[in-house]
Amino acid sequence: MSSNKPIIGLVGGIGSGKSSVAEAFAREGAQVFDADAMAKAALDRPDVQSMLIEWWGPDVIDADGRSDRRKIAERVFADEAERKRLESVVHPIVAAGRERMIAEARANPDVRAIVLDVPLLLEVGLVERCDRIVFVRVPRDLRLKRLIESRGWDEAELARREKNQWPLDKKLQFAHDILDNDVGEAERDAQVRHLLRRILESTTPA
Repeated sequence: MSSNKPIIGLVGGIGSGKSSVAEAFAREGAQVFDADAMAKAALDRPDVQSMLIEWWGPDVIDADGRSDRRKIAERVFADEAERKRLESVVHPIVAAGRERMIAEARANPDVRAIVLDVPLLLEVGLVERCDRIVFVRVPRDLRLKRLIESRGWDEAELARREKNQWPLDKKLQFAHDILDNDVGEAERDAQVRHLLRRILESTTPA
């Protein structure tokens, strides 16, 4: 690992705003790996779409030729075996993209740090890939409110999704730092600046 480019992993509950925290890190000179974006792109690859059609039929591809993520989600969240089958295809693609981005970021002198925005970062064993784990803390009622407004979920949907993740108290055990994201943007960004400065100071040789 390049000593002056720490790898920072973001964890927290669903709806805690990890992506907005990642964007704040990016504004401070970090390179962000967005696993969700990479996974969505993977689903639209022709070779992956061929497998999806073979498994679940042609209706998983929409009229625009893209994978219908809503229909795919309905299948995989209702059936653990189907979820694992999809992950066995998508996860290696995402992992390869992650390692490619890390290598490019290390070679870029303008990059100060590397941030991994990965929904199941701890669950898929990436804790050892990170130098620091940052827990993004938001009360559950506020997370639910955000999810109702942004995704149209209800409490039952949040609970169903949470079953596929570690409980928050377990995630918190792995965290080196806590960042509160139930505040305004200015205060959140100030936390990010302060935290990044501390992380860089702790990983830069004297």
